[in-house]
Parts: sequence; structure tokens; C-alpha cells
Amino acid sequence: MQRKTKSLLEELEAIGNNRDINLVIESRATNIISSAIYLLELINKHYAKEKAEILERRLLSAIKNKDKNKFAKSLRKKDENSRFEKPK
Repeated sequence: MQRKTKSLLEELEAIGNNRDINLVIESRATNIISSAIYLLELINKHYAKEKAEILERRLLSAIKNKDKNKFAKSLRKKDENSRFEKPK
């Protein structure tokens, strides 16, 4: 009789399939929210209030519209940035 053995990848896949999807989503959401809060604090620290509010709205809009480039474009606008940056 041949003994059936599982490969390491099969074992890892089986472990992954047994995870509760709610726990995975909760964990990822917690990490993303923490990162977003840190990002907003960083924006508020380095930009004037008016520009920080604009960037916050654009960040939330980019998330809502699933457009990761939208926020990046708003940061790249050189002529606007110099007006709104906090003095060093």
C-alpha cells in the first residue's frame, strides 16, 4: 500500500482555507484604517490647513471611486503645493 503524503504547499493552502474570512477582513481593515489615520496626521503636519483639507477630501474620493491615481495627481501639482506648504 502506498502512503499518500501532502506537499508543503497543500498543507499551507489547507491552513489558509480554514481561516475565518471575517477575521481576515477585520485585520486588514484595522491595518488600513491605522495607516490612513497616520497619513492624515502626516498631511496635517506638513501642509497648511486649507491644503490638508483638500488632500483629505481627495484621498477619501480616491478610495470611494477606487482610483489610486487621483490622490497622487493632487500631490504632484507643483504650482499649488508651494502655496499651501507649511513653512519649515
